[in-house]
Amino acid sequence: MQLKIMPKKKRLSAGRVPLILFLCQMISALEVPLDLVQPPTITQQSPKDYIIDPRENIVIQCESKGKPPPSFSWTRNGTHFDIDKDPLVTMKSGSGTLVINIMSEGKAETYEGVYQCTARNERGAAISNNIVVRPSRSPLWTKEKLEPITLQSGQSLVLPCRPPIGLPPPIIFWMDNSFQRLPQSERVSQGLNGDLYFSNVLPEDTREDYICYARFNHTQTIQQKQPISVKVISVDELNDTIAANLSDTEVYGAKSSRERPPTFLTPEGNTSNKEELRGNVLSLECIAEGLPTPLIYWMKEEGTLPFNRTCYRNFQKTLQILQVSEADSGNYRCIAKNALGAIHHTISVTVKAAPYWITAPQNLVLSPGEDGALICRANGNPKPRISWLSNGVPIEIAPDDPSRKIDGDTIIFSNVQERSSAVYQCNASNEYGYLLANAFVNVLAEPPRILTSANTLYQVIANRPALLDCAFFGSPLPTIEWFKGAKGSALRGDIYVLHGNGTLEIPVAQKDSTGTYTCVARNKLGIAKNEAHLEIKDPTRIIKQPEFSVVQRGSTVSFECIVKHDHTLIPTVLWLKDKGELPNDRRFTIDKDHLVVTDVSDDDSGTYTCVANTTLDNVSASAVLIVVAPTPTPAPIYDVPNPPFDLELTDQLDKSVQLSWTPGDDNNSPITKFIIEYEDAMHEAGLWHHQTEVPGTQTTAQLQLSPYVIYSFRVMAENSLGRSLPSERSEQYLTKAAEPDKNPTTVEGLGSEPDNLVITWKPLNGFESNGPGLQYKVSWRQKDGDDEWTSVVVANVSKYIVSGTPTFVPYLIKVQALNDVGFAPEPAVVMGHSGEDLPMVAPGNVQVTVVNSTLAEVHWDPVPLKSIRGHLQGYRIYYWKAQSSSKRNRRHIEKKILTFQGSKTHGMLPGLEPFSNYTLNVRVVNGKGEGPASPDRIFGTPEGVPSAPSSLKIINPTLDSLTLEWDPPSHPNGILTEYILKYQPINSTHELGPLVDLKIPPNKTRWTLKNLNFSTRYKFYFNAQTSAGSGSQITEEGVTTVDEAGILPPDVGAGKAMASRQVDIATQGWFIGLMCAVALLILILLIVCFIRRNKGGKYPVKEKEDAHADPEIQPMKEDDGTFGEYSDAEDHKPLKKGSRTPSDRTVKKEDSDDSLVDYGEGVNGQFNEDGSFIGQYSGKKEKEPAEGNESSEAPSPVNAMNSFV
Repeated sequence: MQLKIMPKKKRLSAGRVPLILFLCQMISALEVPLDLVQPPTITQQSPKDYIIDPRENIVIQCESKGKPPPSFSWTRNGTHFDIDKDPLVTMKSGSGTLVINIMSEGKAETYEGVYQCTARNERGAAISNNIVVRPSRSPLWTKEKLEPITLQSGQSLVLPCRPPIGLPPPIIFWMDNSFQRLPQSERVSQGLNGDLYFSNVLPEDTREDYICYARFNHTQTIQQKQPISVKVISVDELNDTIAANLSDTEVYGAKSSRERPPTFLTPEGNTSNKEELRGNVLSLECIAEGLPTPLIYWMKEEGTLPFNRTCYRNFQKTLQILQVSEADSGNYRCIAKNALGAIHHTISVTVKAAPYWITAPQNLVLSPGEDGALICRANGNPKPRISWLSNGVPIEIAPDDPSRKIDGDTIIFSNVQERSSAVYQCNASNEYGYLLANAFVNVLAEPPRILTSANTLYQVIANRPALLDCAFFGSPLPTIEWFKGAKGSALRGDIYVLHGNGTLEIPVAQKDSTGTYTCVARNKLGIAKNEAHLEIKDPTRIIKQPEFSVVQRGSTVSFECIVKHDHTLIPTVLWLKDKGELPNDRRFTIDKDHLVVTDVSDDDSGTYTCVANTTLDNVSASAVLIVVAPTPTPAPIYDVPNPPFDLELTDQLDKSVQLSWTPGDDNNSPITKFIIEYEDAMHEAGLWHHQTEVPGTQTTAQLQLSPYVIYSFRVMAENSLGRSLPSERSEQYLTKAAEPDKNPTTVEGLGSEPDNLVITWKPLNGFESNGPGLQYKVSWRQKDGDDEWTSVVVANVSKYIVSGTPTFVPYLIKVQALNDVGFAPEPAVVMGHSGEDLPMVAPGNVQVTVVNSTLAEVHWDPVPLKSIRGHLQGYRIYYWKAQSSSKRNRRHIEKKILTFQGSKTHGMLPGLEPFSNYTLNVRVVNGKGEGPASPDRIFGTPEGVPSAPSSLKIINPTLDSLTLEWDPPSHPNGILTEYILKYQPINSTHELGPLVDLKIPPNKTRWTLKNLNFSTRYKFYFNAQTSAGSGSQITEEGVTTVDEAGILPPDVGAGKAMASRQVDIATQGWFIGLMCAVALLILILLIVCFIRRNKGGKYPVKEKEDAHADPEIQPMKEDDGTFGEYSDAEDHKPLKKGSRTPSDRTVKKEDSDDSLVDYGEGVNGQFNEDGSFIGQYSGKKEKEPAEGNESSEAPSPVNAMNSFV
C-alpha cells in the first residue's frame, strides 16, 4: 500500500463541477499513457532568443514524446540542416537535441542563425519555436582621451559612460581604483543609460578615479572605461588658480554656483515619449540639477499609480511599474522641486504587446465518430494574425481532411476517424513577436483505465481538506464517480467536491470520513475501479503553552510545552530563541516538556518558541522572557478565572458526545461551575446558545446533541468574582442526519375565499429539521365526507392553499415534517373550515316591545345554521329615528348599530328618545360580513316628562306686577298640557313667604302677575308638564319697584329691571345700629387727634390730611364700596358678615343659583338670559359694574347713607 499525503488544492464550488468536467474532457484527460499510440509532443526546447557562450559547445535542445517514438529533423535559416555533412554537429541518441562541438575547432559565429526542430511519427509532426542562436559579445571600450574637469562648487555635472554595445547589454556601475562603489545619493546618482549625474557638486566630489565599469554576465567579463578626473573648487580658489589652469585644463560648464531652481538633466524638454511591451518592467527616469538639491515626485495624470506594482529606484528618480499592461498607458509626470521653485516633465507612455494567449489550443483525444474543436485565441497590440499549420505544413497546402473545417481561430472536427489524427500548429504573430503552439488530435478507442496507484493510503489531519486522487484515461472520455464503503451511493453534495481531473475533495475531513473510497471510471467500452484509503488523524496541539515570564537576573526560568498528538504519529519538539537555534550553552537544558534556563542573564531576554512537528502537521507557541533586577514579591491577585483550554471531543455518537477541557488558572478564587455553550455553524453561525452547566470540580460533560448540526463548543469558568472569557472553540462535530422528531405547530385551516382552504403552520427552524431537504406533507379531508386523505408534499414553506372547496365545510387537517432521511412521527389532527361567504337568509319574525319611553326590547328568530355559511359572529340591529320631511331634506339619516354576540335572539335598545318613531332591521353576521336585512319594523316610544323651559326672564317690573317671559322646553318629549308656576316672596330677613301655585296654558310664552307687594323680592319656580308628568324646574327672582319712577325704560333696562332697596335698608334696625357705630368711631378718632395736637405733636402733611378726611368717604375707600353677601334663600344660610369683594370688583360665584342685588347711587340693573337678576349700584366716580352670574355684591352702607340725602 502506498502512503500519500496530498498537498492542499484550491476548492471548487459544487455548482462549477459540471463545467469543469466538460472542460477537462479537452484538458486533463489528454495525458495519454505512453503505451498508447499518440502523435509527437515537444516536451523541451531551447529559448526563442538563445544567446550562447562562444567559449563552450553549442547545445540546442529539442525533446519530444510519442508512440511510436518520433524521429527528428532540423532546419537552419528556413532550409534543411543536414547534420550528417557537418562533422562538428551531432544529435543525441533518442533525442532531437543538437550538440555543436566548437571547443575543438570552429567558431560560434559560423553557427549563428534561426533553427527549428521537427519531431515526427506515423500520427503526425510537431515543430519547435524558431530558435535564434547568437553568440554573446563583450567588446572593449574604444580608447579616448579624457580631459580633467574643473568646475565651481554648486554647478551641475554629468559624467558620460557610453559603454560598448554587447550581447546581451552589460550592467553598468561606477567604482574607483580600489574597486569600491562610488557613494550615491539624492545629489549624485547613476542614470539608466549609465551616466553619472551630479545635481550640484561639492568640494568633496574632487577625485581622479571616476571609472565606469561594464559587466557582461554571459561571459563573466568586466570592461572598464578610462578614469575621469574631476576637481571642484570654491569661488576664492577659482580666482587664484583659473589663470594658471586655463591653458591646459577645461573649466566645465558656465552655470553660476548661486542657488537656483531645478532644471532637468534628463530627459530633455517638457515632454517625451516612452514605449514598452506588455509584461515588461516600465522604467521612467527624471534627473534634475539645482541648488539646493531638488527632490523628485511622480504622478499619473488622470489616474493613480498601481499600488502593488509600483516601486521607486535611484532615490525616487526612477519610477518602475512591474508587469506593465495596456491599462498603464497614459501620461506620467515627474516634478522636480527645491526651495526656489519646481519644474515638471510629462512622459507619454504607450504599452504595446507581443502576442499572448487567451486560449491556447490543447491536445484533443477523440474516439471514432466523435466531434471536437481546437481553439486558438490570442491578443496583442497590434492584434496578432492567426495562422494554422498541419504537421508543420501551412494548412492551406496540407492534405485535405473531410472531418476538418477551419473557422478563423477554430478548427472544428466532426465524425473523426483514425486517419484524422495529426498535430496542428497555431501561430499568432505581430510586429513584436509570435506564439507557436502544438496541439494534436488523436483518434483512439480505449476503455477506461485509472492511472493512480491502487490502494493508496491518504493520511489527513482532522478538519482539513482531504484530496483523493483518481487520474484516469479513456476514449471516449470516461465519467468518474466515487463511492464510500462497499454499498455506499455515489458521493456528491456539500460535503464532497468532485474535481474534473477525478480528484475527490472532502473540504472538512472529520473522524467519520475515515474509510475506503472507490473511484469508478466508465465509458461505453468498459469500466475501471480503484480503491483509496483515508485515515483522519487528530491534530497536533500544544495544550500547555510557554508563558510570558519576567524573571530576575541569576534566577532559573522554565518554559513548559505540553504537546498532544495523534497516537499513531510521532512528534518531534524543537525549541528556538528569536527564531534561531538555542545558544550552545550548558545553562539551556531540554527535559521532556520543559526548556530550563539557569543563571539567567540579560542576554537571555527574547522570544522562545516551541515547535512540534509530525509528518502531517506542525504547531508552535511562543513566549517572551524579560530579565529584570530583583524586585519584592507581589501580593496575590484575585480575579475571575482564566478561560479553559484544550477542549476535546470524545465518545462521538449520533446524538451525544463527551466534551473535556483543562481549567485555566482560578486566580486565587476557586472555580464554582463551568458553563458550556454551543454554536450551530450550519444554521446559525456566530450565535452561541446555552448547552449545560457542570460543577467546578468536573472537567468533562456528556452532551446530548441534535441530528444534522455542525456543533462547536466553548466553555466558561465562574468563581465568586465573576465569569471568565470564553475558551477557544472546540473542533467542529457534524452529527448524522435523522428524520424530524417533531411536526410543525400552530396548524390552522381557514379559508380566504368561499372556495378555498388555507392551511397554515409554524415551520420548523433549521435546528429542528434534523437533516437536509426539509419538507412538509400536508393532508386534508372533509370531516363529514371523504374517508380518504388527500396529501401533497411542499417545500419548506408555511402555507398551502386548497382550491375548489365547498363553502364553509369542516375539514380535518394534519401537517407532517419530513426530510431526506424520513418522516416525523404521525402528526395531530386539527379541524378547520373552508372559506366563508356572506349569509344568505335574514332573521325572521322580528318583534319590538317598548319597555318605556327610552327603552325597547327586540326579539327575532335565529337563521338556519346552513344559511349562515360561516362562523356565527352574532346579530346586528340597525335602528334610526324617523325624521320630519324638513329635517330629512337637510341631512342624512343617522343610523345606530348594536351588535349582539353569539346566538342571542333578543336584545335591548337603550337611549331612545320619548315620543318618537323608530325604524329597525336585523342582520346575521359571520366572519365574512353581514347577511341581508330583515324587513323594516317601525315602532314608537310613549311620551315622557319634558325638559326644563329653555329660558325664563322677568321684565317690566311695576309697583305691584311682574311679567314673566319664557321659551318652551327644547325637548318636550310629548304634548305639553300646561306650565306650572310657583312663586313666593322674600322678606327683609330673607325669609320665604307662602308659596302660590299657578297653572298656565301650554300655548303661552308670557305671563303677567298682578297685585304683588311693592318693593318686594319674589322667587319663581317654573316647569312644563305632559301627560307623563312634570319636567325639570327653572328658577328666577324679581323685585317690584318702590314707585313709578323706578321703572326703567324698555330700551335702557328691558329684561334687567332693578327696584331700589335703599328705603327698605335704611329703615332696618341693624343698619341704623351700624351707622351709629360708624359715627361713634369717627368721634373717637377726632377726640384722639385733638388730644395729640394739644400735646404739641408734629405731624406729616399726609397724616393731617388723613385726620381731616371725610369720615363718610374713608370706609368707602377701604372697603371698596362693599359690605357683605348672602347665599341662596333656599339654602336658608345666614349672611356672611364682613366678606369683601375682590379688588378687581368681580363677584365670586357661590353654590347658589340665585342672585343678590347691589345697591348704590344710580340704578343700572338688568335680567340675565338665564333669568337671574344682576345689578350694581356704585357711588360717585365708581368703575363699570362688575358682572356676575346668579350672584352679586352685598349692599354698601355708604351708598345706603347717600340715599337719605
